[in-house]
Amino acid sequence: MAELTPTTTMASLLRTYPGARRALFAEYHIGGCSSCAYQDEETLEQVCQRNEIAVGEAIDHVLKSHEVDAAMLITPAEVQKLREAGESMVFLDTRTREEHEAVAIEGSELMTQERQQELFGTAKEDSVIILYDHTGSRVLDTCAWFQGHGLKGTRGMLGGIDAWSQEVDSSVQRYRLEMD
Repeated sequence: MAELTPTTTMASLLRTYPGARRALFAEYHIGGCSSCAYQDEETLEQVCQRNEIAVGEAIDHVLKSHEVDAAMLITPAEVQKLREAGESMVFLDTRTREEHEAVAIEGSELMTQERQQELFGTAKEDSVIILYDHTGSRVLDTCAWFQGHGLKGTRGMLGGIDAWSQEVDSSVQRYRLEMD
């Protein structure tokens, strides 16, 4: 993993630490609206200076948040082991309906608002809930949302369906979104 320094660009920071956007917004209100937005090519130091935040403090916060994020993730191989062991779990696809209908992991279901609300109201705190997206870049926010609603057994699949296709089941078609 690349070292995080004051000269790290925001694009590189977010690529290396996917939860950094959420961490910086939650702690410092950076990046959530037009008045506190940043550009991909700006350095962390520039963003911190503009927002009157000590860059070392921001780096420490991103790194600590990353440790918390890492605990929310599960590898495709670990998910497959749970499935093979017959573990009772909910396997939710957080992508769009169109993506899910085009290609999905067998046994998964599309996460709809209704299904989410049902889980928030009925699932036990330690229920195993596995979430996945396309490449794993957005699943952390959804996972944090579920855990914040008391579902502590929720994990996000590292690398998403793309990693699943490469590491577990090559019959799951890989794809690229035009807007990626």
